[in-house]
Amino acid sequence: MPKMKTKSGAKKRFRVRPGGTVKRGQAFKRHILTKKSTKNKRQLRGTVAVHDGDMGSIARMMPMAGL
Repeated sequence: MPKMKTKSGAKKRFRVRPGGTVKRGQAFKRHILTKKSTKNKRQLRGTVAVHDGDMGSIARMMPMAGL
């Protein structure tokens, strides 16, 4: 059997917290920021948890994470 590998894009985007939840960065904060309001950009700061409906696909992309 070949080795099970983590998707390289997933390991750059997600981190597994000790409790088993997965954190991710916010989208829509990279470019074209001039037309976005200051309030919107401020609320896009920081990290958030991955939604429960997406955990299945995250677990498939990161098989060694123990999700």
